[in-house]
Amino acid sequence: MTSVHIPLTRDELTDHLRRTRIAGDVATPRENNLRHYRELVEGNRRFWLGLELGERWSEEKVLAVMAERVGVVADPAHRKGQDTIDADLTVDGLDRMAEALREAAERRARVLVATGHPGGLLDVHQAVARALRAAGATVVAIPKGLSVGEGDDGTSGDVRQFGSVAVLERGATLWHTHAPQPMSAILDALEAAGEPLPDLVVADHGWAGRAAQRGIKAVAFADCNDPALFLGEAEGTVAVTVPLDDHVVDPQSYEPMTAYLLAAAGLTAVR
Repeated sequence: MTSVHIPLTRDELTDHLRRTRIAGDVATPRENNLRHYRELVEGNRRFWLGLELGERWSEEKVLAVMAERVGVVADPAHRKGQDTIDADLTVDGLDRMAEALREAAERRARVLVATGHPGGLLDVHQAVARALRAAGATVVAIPKGLSVGEGDDGTSGDVRQFGSVAVLERGATLWHTHAPQPMSAILDALEAAGEPLPDLVVADHGWAGRAAQRGIKAVAFADCNDPALFLGEAEGTVAVTVPLDDHVVDPQSYEPMTAYLLAAAGLTAVR
């Protein structure tokens, strides 16, 4: 992060989240949300984010979970226009994630941090990795030379770490990806090298979903048009999913949220 923030109170943070549209009236339109819910239900694995969701979800059930856990409009007749994320649910999710981070620090656990949304959330994940390491946790170093072919969302590239955060790099560019293949590559390589798997994964998109599907405790950030991780949390596969807009106009808008998360976890922000 570029600066260190004094943690906001809960009320101050919810106001900030609404003002910056991390929550509240978010930029993702209702039409996009509903299309993604439908794609998931119809079996498009791109929208499963590394989880195995089978045929047990209907559009009505997905919308009900998203209304309960994210705060999207519950009315199925609302088909177009504005959709929402409940800022209080965002902070509730941050509090649950903070407990997982606190436990990992106290246990000096092995933690893998990764993001498929480097344009929005890289600073958040890097701050978490630094704080966990400073508290005595081990931030897992991924094996060298990993690459993936075309993933569920058509992306491919090299799997690398920047500031202890695993990302997909392609053509000297950090890549936005929903695919689970990069996480699979990391976990397979760790097993092949005889190294223990992480105790905790802090991630988003397919990075989080695939880790959770393989039995690793995973805490994640997810947008209102990415329902899979919320369904995974509802089913008990994903430990925590925090609802937010995962790519607002100014990534520095996430800094107060990150400061709140670290403070709630009893961790110190490290520059």
